[in-house]
Amino acid sequence: MCGIFCLLSLSPAQIKLDKTICEHLKRRGPNFSQDLTVGGTNPCYQCLFSAHVLHMRGLLTPQPVQDNTGNVLLWNGEIFGGVPVMSEENDTAVVSKRLSSCTSSSEILSTLSSIRGPWGFIYFQKDADCLWFGRDFFGRRSLLWRFDTDINALTLTSVAACSLESDQSTWQEVPAAGVYRIDLKAATEAGSMMFEIFPWAHGGNDLISESPEAVLEFVPSGCRVVMNPSGLVLTSPVGPLNTTVPESINQQDTEKNTCSKDLELLLASKEKNNEVNRLIDVLSEAVRQRVQSLPFKMQDDASPSEDQATVGILFSGGIDSMILAVLADRHIPAHQPIDLLNVAFKLQGPKNQKESSKKPKKHKNKPTDDKAGADCQVFSPFDVPDRITGRAGLKELQDLNPERRWNFVEVNVTQEELQEERQKRVCHLVHPLDTVLDDSIGCAVWFAARGQGFIAEEDDQKPFTSSAKVILTGIGADEQLGGYSRHRVRFKTSGYEGLIQELAMELGRISSRNLGRDDRVIADHGKEARFPYLDENVVNYLNSLPVWEKADLTLPRGVGEKLLLRQTAKQLGLGPSAILPKRAMQFGSRIAKMEDKHEKASDKCTRLLTG
Repeated sequence: MCGIFCLLSLSPAQIKLDKTICEHLKRRGPNFSQDLTVGGTNPCYQCLFSAHVLHMRGLLTPQPVQDNTGNVLLWNGEIFGGVPVMSEENDTAVVSKRLSSCTSSSEILSTLSSIRGPWGFIYFQKDADCLWFGRDFFGRRSLLWRFDTDINALTLTSVAACSLESDQSTWQEVPAAGVYRIDLKAATEAGSMMFEIFPWAHGGNDLISESPEAVLEFVPSGCRVVMNPSGLVLTSPVGPLNTTVPESINQQDTEKNTCSKDLELLLASKEKNNEVNRLIDVLSEAVRQRVQSLPFKMQDDASPSEDQATVGILFSGGIDSMILAVLADRHIPAHQPIDLLNVAFKLQGPKNQKESSKKPKKHKNKPTDDKAGADCQVFSPFDVPDRITGRAGLKELQDLNPERRWNFVEVNVTQEELQEERQKRVCHLVHPLDTVLDDSIGCAVWFAARGQGFIAEEDDQKPFTSSAKVILTGIGADEQLGGYSRHRVRFKTSGYEGLIQELAMELGRISSRNLGRDDRVIADHGKEARFPYLDENVVNYLNSLPVWEKADLTLPRGVGEKLLLRQTAKQLGLGPSAILPKRAMQFGSRIAKMEDKHEKASDKCTRLLTG
């Protein structure tokens, strides 16, 4: 995983890398940094490439990678399938070798289409005087662009910087609608920037693969985008969404008192059981690939400490993160701990409350069944809903595997620290997104991924910082399995047709609403976000199922939404967490309450502006 940067200038003027952006890129890639400048004399252009490597796969491979013929690759991705990568190999080197062997645009597209996993890339094809760039089908890696008309230069970067002194709208996320190519000779002769787009094949789902026309609003001012003249496309890595609607439904039979016993009855169905087992198979494999694809160790390398985790999970105790923890437990060596990263923002308690995030009150890590005892516990201003369900989830995991060391990391954030780090770091990472929701989620994920907090040790609290470089996140489960309250609303108003449209829209916009931001925020700690629920095989399987097999919104909250996942949780041995209703991170962590603002999630957030 890397921080990648390219500054393309259509003039011979000297070009340089912005120092602030360079600092942000180095935080993404702390293991190796290098710059490379290439150019053409006829036509006259310059490309400044800058790469900052986080060593995640095989042997460390310096970037930018320049082959024997002068082609240059910046690669920010992971190959989890489609293209063979041996344990000692680095996927950057594998991709570079494959692209170097391509002699046509169609071969480049075929190479990119075959890769399974997240990626963002920039590729200079010297012989053709072309610059290629883009993001994977779901947009799981960040890539931003901006065009400066004053110097006639295009900038591509994993992360940017925001300032009140500059135009806040100049940076845009590169739409994950396909890959783009710039004919450098034509651009130099015309003195203007035009992108040819090679879109993802629609695969029968127009809402997932955007057309070139839908990209227009995200194109930097002063640039143009057109369909490539040959009409070439990338092959979609996932099949179309199943749009089957049941012949007869009874939407009046709703809101019954349903509990875990009803789930057990549903699991008794052989047909459902087969679907659950198949989901466990594909999701378990997705998790395995993401927890075992780690840096290759040479024989003389020091072995990692058995007390240090290589994998952390953004953990609320909810069903999405609980299933990831159970499956990760299958594939991570038994002697290695797993870090469960649980973030809480300080509740505004009584005015005489003097709690600090520096030293929380002592409490046991395991929840008690004794109500009287629970009532007597000392109030902690960090006992937010996600902290409470997180502790309960920890108890379930300990019961399933008491031999595993589960590091339940209590990340406690005060208002003062939130304001300081938002101004110093998070505002730049969330940019160019700018809503109240982006602020809340961006800050919560940033603090959680940093992993600085406390763990319980013999009934005391010990300061702890997570060593995990891989961060698993549950994003993608709600979007595919009807987990949001708006899905229930849409179902009640428009039935299964409306629900299907809503789910298609969710997956289609996940790159622009979530994934670029989350990648930038997590990578700022020199860690890599991995998304098992968005593994291509997982999405393919879920897309193949009719919607009513994934969610039954005639059942109440905590059961009907993500029904298939709840059945999966029961099959895996989970208990109370299988029927927890969906709770958004901004509410579960209580960051939404900390600012004490009467805001809507879609409002522009002035707190993200910086001077």
